[in-house]
Amino acid sequence: MTTSLATEFSAPVSQQASWVERGKKVLMSTYATQPVVLSEGQGSYVCDVDGKEYLDFASGIAVSSLGHCHPGYVEALTAQLQKLSHCSNLYYNQPSIELAEVLVANSAFDRAFFCNSGAEAIEGALKLARKYAGKTRGHGCTTILTMSNSFHGRTYGALSATAQTKYQTGYHPLVPDFITVEFNNIDSVLATNLDTVAAIIIEPVQGEGGVHPVDGTFIKQLRALCDEHQIVLIFDEIQCGVGRSGSFFACENFGIAPDIVAMAKGLGGGFPIGAILAVEKVASAFSPGDHGSTFGGNPLATSAALACVNVIQTEQFLSAVKDKSALLIATLMELQGKYPCIKAIRGLGLMLGVELDIPVKPIIQKCAAAGLLLVGAGDYVIRLLPPLTVSEEEIAAAVKILEQALAAPQ
Repeated sequence: MTTSLATEFSAPVSQQASWVERGKKVLMSTYATQPVVLSEGQGSYVCDVDGKEYLDFASGIAVSSLGHCHPGYVEALTAQLQKLSHCSNLYYNQPSIELAEVLVANSAFDRAFFCNSGAEAIEGALKLARKYAGKTRGHGCTTILTMSNSFHGRTYGALSATAQTKYQTGYHPLVPDFITVEFNNIDSVLATNLDTVAAIIIEPVQGEGGVHPVDGTFIKQLRALCDEHQIVLIFDEIQCGVGRSGSFFACENFGIAPDIVAMAKGLGGGFPIGAILAVEKVASAFSPGDHGSTFGGNPLATSAALACVNVIQTEQFLSAVKDKSALLIATLMELQGKYPCIKAIRGLGLMLGVELDIPVKPIIQKCAAAGLLLVGAGDYVIRLLPPLTVSEEEIAAAVKILEQALAAPQ
């Protein structure tokens, strides 16, 4: 059989393009998805279906805390899958008890509730706070104070707590009794009627809002105010928790603890899991039947999370995260000296934001084309969220690609 030269030497058809078109036909258009179809990963790298390799500094938006296919993580999930994957909360299971024990033993909290995602964790935290407030301060105490520029999720309660109108447009009426106060401004909080406030919810580091860490003085004032008025203080550590800040809980960086903390993302290292941790007096407001989640705390999810937590919680691991954070910040600051378009570098640990005076979308696209995956935080901020296991060499390689993108004509 003969073939023409045109056929013989034509470029291979991209599997990626075919998969993208298939996806567009059947998936709902809820994401601004890049035309990249990832198929496998190892450590800090992922590959697409055409075999192109990328350095992953998005980590599935701060999810892949141990990188991809971490041996201990894979072993834990495989072993549990061969034993029991689901049993519901009609019965106890060993991995969920072990995970709760580890989280409680290494925190200021007393009890845990497991669910499937960050948004679910926020919903549960809001319900628990209102239930507690109703029992202790009366049923007229229903207001939730939320911070300007915050992001807490896309389900109705979480969306109502999200103080960014771009996410809320088209979904009104929202859940009532949410009031937005100004992030890092205690006077804005004091201007509300605190007698009706059930809870205050805050991200120690705002992620979607542009990677803004909370002011240390403000968060301590907030803690004192909540103590004085019996207000439940909720921390949303969905993105900044589980070692990403350089401490296991982001609140540890500020020397205080909330009454409730919502966790997810890096907790499962890629397997869907969310968690609420609470102090005993607040947790006891829930009674059987008050809240639930069919898949919450299933043996697979909690085995995955336990594998992550057992690695990340160690002093040696967290110290390494801080060292790598310092290196990444120093390297980015060198870049800032060369490129005036970089206005600011901020964040905690390996959750860093680079603010530019130009739109970041073209920069992120150029980096992807050159083999580096990044994620934005609004129109002018690039988020760097590498796996917590990232190496110094990988940090250098990522910053080099970013510099090439910044140096290219815009």
